[in-house]
Amino acid sequence: MTFSLGPTEVKQLVMRTFRDLGVSPRRVDDVKETIFIERGRRLARSYRFKGLMAMWLVQDGIIQFYDADGNMLRTINLLEHSIPQRAAA
Repeated sequence: MTFSLGPTEVKQLVMRTFRDLGVSPRRVDDVKETIFIERGRRLARSYRFKGLMAMWLVQDGIIQFYDADGNMLRTINLLEHSIPQRAAA
C-alpha cells in the first residue's frame, strides 16, 4: 500500500487552507491552477485566488502558502495528510 494525495485532494486542501487564511473560493474553478513541467516531469503546481498563492512542490511533498507580498504564511507537509491508496491487483 502507498500513501499519497492526488491533484484533486491537494486542490481541496488548498481551498480549505485559503478559507482558513481569510478568502473563500466557492467553486474549484474559482482557484486558478498552473502546472510547471520540465523535461516531461511535473515539478510543481501553483494555485491562486484573491491575492493568495499556494505552491505544491510535488517532489518535496509540501505546499507553501504566500500572501500578495510574497510572505510565506504556512507550509503543509503532505506526508502528514496522506490517505491510503490500494495497489492495483
